Amino acid sequence: MVSRMEDKARLTVLIDPAKKKAFEELCSSQDMTSSQMVRLLIRQYLDKHGVQYEPLVPAKRSRGR
Repeated sequence: MVSRMEDKARLTVLIDPAKKKAFEELCSSQDMTSSQMVRLLIRQYLDKHGVQYEPLVPAKRSRGR
C-alpha cells in the first residue's frame, strides 16, 4: 500500500499559538483536520485566481514489493 504522505510536499507555517489552537478546534468541529482545511483553502485560493496546475497522480505500485 502506498502512503499518501509519499505524494505530498510539506508546507511549514508559523502562526500564533492561540490562532493555531482556535483553528484546530474550528476544523475539528467541522470534522476536518487542520491539514485537510489548509489543502482546501489552497485549492480554493488557486481556483479564485485562475491558477492552473496539474494534480499529482500517485504512481501505481505492484503488490510484490
